[in-house]
Amino acid sequence: MNRKSFVPASIALAAAALLGACAGGPPRVQVPAAIAAAPSQTLAMSVAARGVQIYECRSATPGAAPQWTFVAPEAELLDAQGRTVGTHGAGPHWTFEDGTRITGRVAARADAPQAGAIPWLLLDSRTQPPANVPPNPFADLRSIQRVHTAGGNAPADGCSAEGVGSRVRVPYTADYLFYSGAR
Repeated sequence: MNRKSFVPASIALAAAALLGACAGGPPRVQVPAAIAAAPSQTLAMSVAARGVQIYECRSATPGAAPQWTFVAPEAELLDAQGRTVGTHGAGPHWTFEDGTRITGRVAARADAPQAGAIPWLLLDSRTQPPANVPPNPFADLRSIQRVHTAGGNAPADGCSAEGVGSRVRVPYTADYLFYSGAR
């Protein structure tokens, strides 16, 4: 018997079961029902984000107490190996190295399970393919989840009338999960 090709039956059965379980695609992240992707959607891609949430000290109306108001995210998007594959910015939008730009609109939110973290989100998505690129792999993206957030909330101490117009950049991390399929 060739030792290199021998696989015990228990390991072969376990591997077959694992492959069978994975045949339906990667498992979904456990999220609150409010931000679940539609059951007809499958995970197409996930990226990690590392960056900042930008807030500005603003007064909503004359005489009102100023408060920190969200302006935009600014983050690098990283693949599973930690390589930069794109950016995330105001809109919100995600731009990838091939020029593909995905925009989103918040559809639902849920409190993050980690204290002090920005909310988890479900966003409807729209893809804008780059010019002169063959069929776009993002063409049928339907939704995006922001999960596993850490940090990113506005400063808890508020802002003062003297600080109106000032900005703060609060570090955050998150995972963005992109789903394709029917809405």
